[in-house]
Amino acid sequence: MKHSPAQRDQGFVTPAYDAAVDSLCTAIARWHRDGATVIGLSGAQGTGKSTLALHLLDALAARHGLRGCILSLDDLYLTHSARLGLSKRVHPLFITRGVPGTHDAMLGLALIKTLLATDSESEVAIPRFVKAIDDRAPISDWHRVQGPIDIVLFEGWCLGVGPVDADEDGAPINALEASEDAEGLWRTYIERELLGPYADLFARLDRLVFLQVPDFEQVQQWRGQQEQENARQVDGAQPMSPEALQRFISHYERLTRRALATLPDRCDALIRIAQDHSFEQVDVRS
Repeated sequence: MKHSPAQRDQGFVTPAYDAAVDSLCTAIARWHRDGATVIGLSGAQGTGKSTLALHLLDALAARHGLRGCILSLDDLYLTHSARLGLSKRVHPLFITRGVPGTHDAMLGLALIKTLLATDSESEVAIPRFVKAIDDRAPISDWHRVQGPIDIVLFEGWCLGVGPVDADEDGAPINALEASEDAEGLWRTYIERELLGPYADLFARLDRLVFLQVPDFEQVQQWRGQQEQENARQVDGAQPMSPEALQRFISHYERLTRRALATLPDRCDALIRIAQDHSFEQVDVRS
């Protein structure tokens, strides 16, 4: 899969960032020697997962001769029409992409299996979701990956997040949950998905890298910057208003907070990110 230089955002690539990429690249190569083929990159919106994946892809090839590809959880979103159907069958909040239930988790498992079985004579088409139009691109515009593939770098905002545990209060945590899901039907369905198809998908991760933001409040600022970039990708597209963005992020808040509370202790490598987007610390645990 080809990536243009413009896709490799250099805004926060510093010597510390390069050192982090080198450290992670070395760890991934070691994990691969031990049999790992699927590496998860998890972190809240705007943490730079896609950019990190691109740098790791280049480094793994240049330094270790490993052929990799990137699979994004975002590209597994259901089509707009499918989410519309889900919103009518289950709960209106499912029209908004993002939370478990709005992806095709089984498609993700099938793609991982196919990618790792691909030989040099084969090509795999990976779905591409266009956020600016809130829908999946036509098949002719999907990513094309040529085999063979040694490592799948699988990136997504909620990778590795488990279902609710006994210590988490199920009461609404923001205005969206309180006013639009007062009975908890949306939240209950999300938890059911985390116990089912998403658990199966996340179990396919051989190692997990977690990008840790300073706090949840930082997410809105970074997600706003990402929204501006998404709008620039499509002529005439407009970014969300601040009010719309706040409501959008509220869909993610519960699981983002859960990730921040649980994944630092569960991941195989932890990246602590400062408010200026720089990498403060990289801790490889295994």
